[in-house]
Amino acid sequence: MSTVTETHEPSTHSKEPHVLKPERSNLGLMRPDHSKSVIIDWLTTVDHKKIGIMYGAIALFFLLVGGLEALIIRTQLAFPENDLISAQRYNQLFTMHGTTMIFLAIMPLNAAFFNFLVPLQIGARDVAFPRINSFSLWAFVAGALVINFGWVLQALEVMGLFSASGPTAGMNDFVPSMGWFGYAPITGKEFTGAGTDFWIMGLQILGVASLSAAMNFVVTIINMRAPGMKMMRMPVFTWMTLVVSLLIVFAFPAITIALAQLMFDRVFGTSFFVTAGGGQPILWQHLFWIFGHPEVYILVLPAMGIVSEVLPTFSKKPLFGYAIVVFSGAVIGFLGFAVWSHHMFTTGLGKVATAAFSLLTMAIAVPTGVKIFNWVGTLWGGRVRFSAPMIFALGFVWMFMMGGFSGIMHSSAPADAQQQDSYFVIAHFHYVAIGGIFLAVVSGIYFWLPKILGKMWKGNLSIWVAVFSTIGLNVTFFPMHFLGLLGMPRRTHTYLEGFGWETYNLVCTIGSYILAFGIFLLVVDIIRCFRSGEPAGDDPWDARTLEWATTSPPQVYNFGRTPIIPARDALWEHKHGPENRRIQYEEDDGHGIHMPSQSWMPMIASLGFVPLGLGLSLMQAGVAFMGYVAIFGLFMIALGVALWAIEGPGGYHLHPEEAK
Repeated sequence: MSTVTETHEPSTHSKEPHVLKPERSNLGLMRPDHSKSVIIDWLTTVDHKKIGIMYGAIALFFLLVGGLEALIIRTQLAFPENDLISAQRYNQLFTMHGTTMIFLAIMPLNAAFFNFLVPLQIGARDVAFPRINSFSLWAFVAGALVINFGWVLQALEVMGLFSASGPTAGMNDFVPSMGWFGYAPITGKEFTGAGTDFWIMGLQILGVASLSAAMNFVVTIINMRAPGMKMMRMPVFTWMTLVVSLLIVFAFPAITIALAQLMFDRVFGTSFFVTAGGGQPILWQHLFWIFGHPEVYILVLPAMGIVSEVLPTFSKKPLFGYAIVVFSGAVIGFLGFAVWSHHMFTTGLGKVATAAFSLLTMAIAVPTGVKIFNWVGTLWGGRVRFSAPMIFALGFVWMFMMGGFSGIMHSSAPADAQQQDSYFVIAHFHYVAIGGIFLAVVSGIYFWLPKILGKMWKGNLSIWVAVFSTIGLNVTFFPMHFLGLLGMPRRTHTYLEGFGWETYNLVCTIGSYILAFGIFLLVVDIIRCFRSGEPAGDDPWDARTLEWATTSPPQVYNFGRTPIIPARDALWEHKHGPENRRIQYEEDDGHGIHMPSQSWMPMIASLGFVPLGLGLSLMQAGVAFMGYVAIFGLFMIALGVALWAIEGPGGYHLHPEEAK
């Protein structure tokens, strides 16, 4: 074994502290199967870093789409008896807003960080199954297209270019309009049209994408860690990725079964959720929330992982109580499966069940509170730097606590009964989702984008992003607590004067535009960084974990030689710890690096879900020939999988001289 070389002498005065840099050539590493077309190169890539970037770009697009839907909703509610949009259009907007933000924005934003960072943080060259990783990306794209296809059909029908026949015809039927939770019997065929079928098929496809990605990360984290990277030496973000991946594996089958039963009710006349046929609509609620509450932690735990990386870096201290933070994350994931019925306190569960779920809901606050105390302990006595990532991380801690306090209130069944389906619940969830998850994700963007792009942020626009985002979210969502206590129900298209709701709703709408402006500034800042940012260097933040030991952006192979990890916070120990904690590399065996080849097959196989999903959905809307489209989709999936198998593992070798 040979000790790695360094590029800077240790110095507390250095703008860019010394960084682990193995020797490497400047050959550019043109891959043997690398296309001259940039577009084809990205479409066929199996590189986890490029896949992560594409996840992030697509997720940011849908964040803007979901934000636009929210702005229209808030504009409609700004004044009493407003007629900006119809009641049916309002139903479509709040359904698609919730679906888009949860499944098409926040989850893929988390997946973007998972893909880019996890192999780097554990010292691996890629995920365990690179082509399955590509498949999961394009399956996500396919699901997003199917769910949103109703908007396309509505536009075509308005222009007179499309018309469906049959009992479900009409422009209002093509976009889901039953809420993101899809409660039975609202999803019955007599109440909704093809939009519900788009929603069912789209979510099933997104489930395929999420499950394939989750199992890939479980295998990667368990089996591909660098030598010395013991489980209790892994970064907290990697730990949260593992917990979230296991949550997905165990939670998504519940919604998969529920959606399959709903599809059978709508297409084949079964009665799983139809009371007249002996079914039970409440069965949907149980199946949905057995998935839905772990889904909350699928969204939140990555944010907690991001903050657990940012706070130590900008406090210049190790994370306080690392083992407790890791254990509490696992406990949160476990208890997340035991509290689903607190969403159902008003359904008549009975006193015993209500008491049990109330106590369990109170209990899940304990590991969450433990994390907050550990974050505060990390800050205590540290040399805190208020850079952009730190500002947003601190914002997450405070705003997430606000959402958590109102969540604890809902663990009390009497309080929950009063606040159920009121705007108080909207306030609670958005403090968690926007005040918590969104601010943490923005912190992660500001923290890791220099590593992703190799360019540093310009100017102080990030300060204004923080100001407008924080002010906007508080002005938007805090008054909703009072609206809920005053009795305003959620999912309300309009309201009459005299209930005392007018001023609060107007303030909420003004706040939503302030928040939207903050997100707009974030997009501008990202574009400025991409187009004209200064070179970031390999370790601009004087960070602690292994991803900062590579180049910015990382080479295609991540690490020229496999690092040997001597301690937790490996890079920090290498820079500032004793000699025996310096990172070393495995000796070069002379065989070079084997890299996976690019492939069209994952994309072809996964995009076959688009004609399959659209075909099956539009058959129910009376478009007869769509059955052939569905068959074509099945053929496309089968062809992609068959060619994938015939293609074999493939790959190519980098010569040892190219990958030092």
